[in-house]
Amino acid sequence: MKHAGAAALDRLEPILARLRAVPQLKEKARGTFYLKSRAFLHFHEDPAGLFADVRAHDGADFDRLRVETAEEQAALMAVVEAYLNR
Repeated sequence: MKHAGAAALDRLEPILARLRAVPQLKEKARGTFYLKSRAFLHFHEDPAGLFADVRAHDGADFDRLRVETAEEQAALMAVVEAYLNR
C-alpha cells in the first residue's frame, strides 16, 4: 500500500483541515502529522480505498482505518481525540 499522493490528499482535504486544527499535531509534510517528535498519522491509498495509519493506543504501532466516507473520517477524528485525551 503506497502513501497517499497529491490527488488522494486533495480528496481528503476536509479531514486534513480538521487535523490541522488540532493544536497538538504538527503537519510535517502534507498529510503526515506528528505528535511531539513522533510520527502520529499518515495516509495511504490502494485499490480498496483511502486509509489512515494512526498511532495505536500502546504507542508501539499503527492502526489502519478506512477514511473514504464522512462517517469513517469522523471515526478517525474520534480515535485521534481519544488518543490525545488518554
